[in-house]
Amino acid sequence: MVLDRPREPLTERELPDPVPAQGQVLIEVSACAVCRTDLHIFDGELTEPKLPLVPGHMIVGRVAGMGEGATRFAEGDRVGVPWLGWVDETCRYCRSGRENLCVDGRFTGYDLDGGYAELTVADERFCFPIPDAYTDEHAAPLLCSGLIGYRSLRLAGEGERIGMYGFGSSAHLIIQVAVHRGWEVYALTREGDTEKQEQARSLGATWAGAVGDPEASELDAAIIFAPAGELVPAALRALAPGGTVVCAGIHMSDIPSFPYEILWHEHSVRSVANLTREDGAEFIALAPQVPVETEIQVYPLAEANSALDDMRHGRVRGTAVLRIRG
Repeated sequence: MVLDRPREPLTERELPDPVPAQGQVLIEVSACAVCRTDLHIFDGELTEPKLPLVPGHMIVGRVAGMGEGATRFAEGDRVGVPWLGWVDETCRYCRSGRENLCVDGRFTGYDLDGGYAELTVADERFCFPIPDAYTDEHAAPLLCSGLIGYRSLRLAGEGERIGMYGFGSSAHLIIQVAVHRGWEVYALTREGDTEKQEQARSLGATWAGAVGDPEASELDAAIIFAPAGELVPAALRALAPGGTVVCAGIHMSDIPSFPYEILWHEHSVRSVANLTREDGAEFIALAPQVPVETEIQVYPLAEANSALDDMRHGRVRGTAVLRIRG
């Protein structure tokens, strides 16, 4: 499924089989989860994609061939491919352990063709072995919704009470890790969204309700998963002294001005940019130990446009996943 121009439907097309270059593996894709980032690319909110583009960066499949020098995996191995697809390993960010900020970084399903396809290629350095505990479709959401949620939780710091604003795919996964680690989780959704509030409670939330409810206060940290800038001041008002607001999305609407008094008491606001291989290795190993359970809604590849539309309108419970093979 190919994006030719932003805001135009993806088109189903036959493309030449990709050939793995040096250090790359050829992957027969079995499943690819759909991410809100895909929607931001589709809508033109992320403005510099490779066009035409095969989207998709939560890819699970099996190695079907190797380029020159690729030795990490054997043919038939099951691997996952995330958003971060290549770094130079020489810039000051890479040299200081911050490869997620690499000045020349390339991203799967944005700079590089992704997983809305039967075949793709990927740099073997940025592929992860998939735990046996997960089917292909259930493993796919771990590779971005899970990984970015995990990095957000790490950057939230330590504490007892954490708020999660917006209860979509990423929050659905990372609440399980937070509860496993002993956090009291407060899930905040749109007013009246009782279905997602109940889902949050079923996954271990201490409390679930509407944004702005005074019950969710004195939070040591808050993670904002929804791409809505107006949630930043709301989350700041709910923080305890020293608390942190983490913005988990790659794109967010403008943050409105807010009074300094809600930033005072050593509150902080920070964003999450991409992921590192260390994040991936840690989370993929941790997921089956929790265990993190993924809830999915499966679509055939040809219905990728429907999956994106259902995500846009909040009709997906858990994560939309495209089934490519099997």
